[in-house]
Amino acid sequence: MKDKKLPEPELTVSTTDFFSDTVDEAFSYLKITTLPLVSNYLVSLLDRYAFADNLYDLNESTGKRTLNPLAEMFLKANQSEHRQKAQLLRKLGDTSLYISGFFGESLKSKVIDLDYYIDIGGSAYASLAACTEEDLSARVYEEFSNNFLKFVDALTYISQKSMIQSNKDLLRLYDRYVSTGSELARSQLLENGLLNSTTNSNKKILPS
Repeated sequence: MKDKKLPEPELTVSTTDFFSDTVDEAFSYLKITTLPLVSNYLVSLLDRYAFADNLYDLNESTGKRTLNPLAEMFLKANQSEHRQKAQLLRKLGDTSLYISGFFGESLKSKVIDLDYYIDIGGSAYASLAACTEEDLSARVYEEFSNNFLKFVDALTYISQKSMIQSNKDLLRLYDRYVSTGSELARSQLLENGLLNSTTNSNKKILPS
C-alpha cells in the first residue's frame, strides 16, 4: 500500500507580517525612531529579497542571474532618462543596503568591501531623493541616505538575531565596531561585558 502523501504545512503568518515584527524588534533594540513609511519600505525590501532571484539581474545572453557591478549600475543610472534613473538608483540603494546588512561579514576579504557598499548605497538614495518629485517618497529616501548605517545594523540584527557564540565572533564584532562605528556591534559588545561606554575604539579588548 502506498503511503499517503501528507499535506504540505501552511504558513501561520505571512512573510510581510513576519518581517514587520522583526523590523519592529530590530528598531526597538537599536532605539531607531523613524517615519512609519521607512519601516514599511524596509519590510517591503525584506519581503522582496526573501526570494533570492530578486536580488540579481537576468543576463539574457547567458540565461543566468548575476549581480551587476555597483559602479556600473550607478553610472548607467546617471546616464538614463528620469524614470529609468529612479528605478536603477532604487535598485542600487536597496541592493547595497540588503547585502551590507545580511552579508557584511563576507565582504571583508573582498576588493569591494563593506564601506564601499555603504558609501555607494547612501549616495544612491541621496540621488534618488533629489530626483523624486513626491515629497513623502523623497523623505523616505533621504532618511535611508542620512542614516544608512543604522538601517544596515537593523538588517544585521535581523540576520543574526544577536547570536554571539565564540571569541572569533567577538573579534569580528569588535572589528566591525572599529571599522564602521556600528551601534549594533557596540551594544552587543556591551552586552557581553567587553566594552564600556568610555572605551576608546582603538583599544584592544580581547586577547589574540
